[in-house]
Amino acid sequence: MIQLIGLKSDVKLEIREKFSVIQKRCEKYTKSLKEVCDEVVVISTCNRTEIYFKAENCDDDMVNKVFDILGWDKNLKSYTFHYKNNEVIRHLMDVVCGFHSLILGEDQILAQIKEAYEIALNSKTVHKDLQRLFQIAVTCGKEFRTRSNLYKIPVSSSSIAVNESRKLGIKRFMLLGFGEVGQLAAKYILSSSFEVLYIAVRNPKVVNIDDPRVKTINFDERIKNYQNVDCIISCTSAPHCVVRRENLPDKNMAIFDLAVPRDVEEDVYSMENVTVYNIDKVSSIDDENRKKRKAIMIKNRCIIDKHIKEFLDWQKIQGISGEIVNLKKCGEKVYKKRYKTFKNKRHTKDNEKLAEVLFKSTTDAFINRAIDVLKEEQLKGSAEDCMKIIKKIFYVAE
Repeated sequence: MIQLIGLKSDVKLEIREKFSVIQKRCEKYTKSLKEVCDEVVVISTCNRTEIYFKAENCDDDMVNKVFDILGWDKNLKSYTFHYKNNEVIRHLMDVVCGFHSLILGEDQILAQIKEAYEIALNSKTVHKDLQRLFQIAVTCGKEFRTRSNLYKIPVSSSSIAVNESRKLGIKRFMLLGFGEVGQLAAKYILSSSFEVLYIAVRNPKVVNIDDPRVKTINFDERIKNYQNVDCIISCTSAPHCVVRRENLPDKNMAIFDLAVPRDVEEDVYSMENVTVYNIDKVSSIDDENRKKRKAIMIKNRCIIDKHIKEFLDWQKIQGISGEIVNLKKCGEKVYKKRYKTFKNKRHTKDNEKLAEVLFKSTTDAFINRAIDVLKEEQLKGSAEDCMKIIKKIFYVAE
């Protein structure tokens, strides 16, 4: 049974932090969960932590096993939901199309789901149902964005952070971290006027921006450069705070914390000259574009319905996969027997005549069997339904 354990949509950031799975640990946890599941995919973003898995056991004991492996507090179980089968399928399709994102319709979630699926694929924790489900989900997300032209109204936490800082007249920036969110933030900063952009990373070689206003520094050098900027956009994957009150200069600053767990310690929020925007506050800033995106997304829900049907149809067909294998084996026996005859007689017979005889005997093997079955069903009074199936199989237009 396909199942999903995830966080409810109204959970506060302080609680979401307790369920977050650090990106570099996703592979480890995925492999650990595979020990109690047939298949598993772990999705962990700033807005969600969701565990997709397939297992026979679907009761509370299974939920407890997942909590134990991930080190989650079972006293917080009320903040989570446990979906099964069709609920899971619908939810994933909605998620990949941006319906459940804090910033409605944002396009980062598709890349994040693809990354989670790749981790599961490389870890060999998906092989059948979840593999097919995520393949269809990724295709759904791509088609949804393309056909709905949602890309014409781009939005992300990065774009909102940069736009908001520009409203404040800020032109001197520092980025902490250069993952997907950091790269997007850099792109938006570079797209308009600015004086300087410091990019603080553990490995400066990952930054390849040819602009004299961009200064790539080692992460440990960030503190001594705080004085040179008016805005910090922090989006690291660190499991602890990296922006602390004691290190910040006595000046007006805007700090955008786009990370979960948060990068900015709680004491910074009480500083008089510093304004902190965490991921929830950034999401609430979303403007009139949200209404436009929502209208477009609802109009294109038929795309989601189409891909849900595709997966459900695939699941149904899996129920007769054994019989399909047997049918193929049956056909193989027929052709091998006639091929053996051809090999034995090709030097003693007229090959053209021999081929004609063997081709005819091959079709006769199936046509005669169909006739026998049709006669049997006629005697049972079921010939009409039987004939419909036979017509679908044999009455092929030339």
